[in-house]
Amino acid sequence: MDPLRVGWETTWFFEMLDPGQFTPAKQTNDLQVRQMTLPLPSFIKYLWCTVGEPWPWLDRAEWKDDQWQSVAEDPDMTFWVGYTEGTPVGYFELHQTKDSGVEILYFGLLPQFLGRGYGGHLLNAAIETAWAMETHRVWVHTCSRDAPAAVPNYKARGFVLYDEQVTTM
Repeated sequence: MDPLRVGWETTWFFEMLDPGQFTPAKQTNDLQVRQMTLPLPSFIKYLWCTVGEPWPWLDRAEWKDDQWQSVAEDPDMTFWVGYTEGTPVGYFELHQTKDSGVEILYFGLLPQFLGRGYGGHLLNAAIETAWAMETHRVWVHTCSRDAPAAVPNYKARGFVLYDEQVTTM
């Protein structure tokens, strides 16, 4: 039995209600962030699977091709990829709704780029992009199975904890 799937899991919910809360990370690398203006379901799946595999992300693990196609075509979703020297470093998905603002739905780095200073820079881009969507709120959630740097990175960028949920797995 997988020990990560047994026991307790904590989920933390963070938000920014004003762009003035944002504290950018120092940019120490050559990351270039680009929107996927023609989102490819197979590339989104690759990024999601590769970024989430170490933690493990589970909610889309059993998705079929038509589900990946549906998320790629969702007009409320945008997909962004960070590159260095032409190589994908990580990505984020933004989900915009009128009532709950813009959620950084997925965010992370490919395993080869963890601990190399790209996370803060990529999160800068996610937050700046979300606020540019003229929203009233930017929010994100993470859990105790996620990368150890996730919560400190969100807090350092100015996100404030607004809810915490503990569930059994």
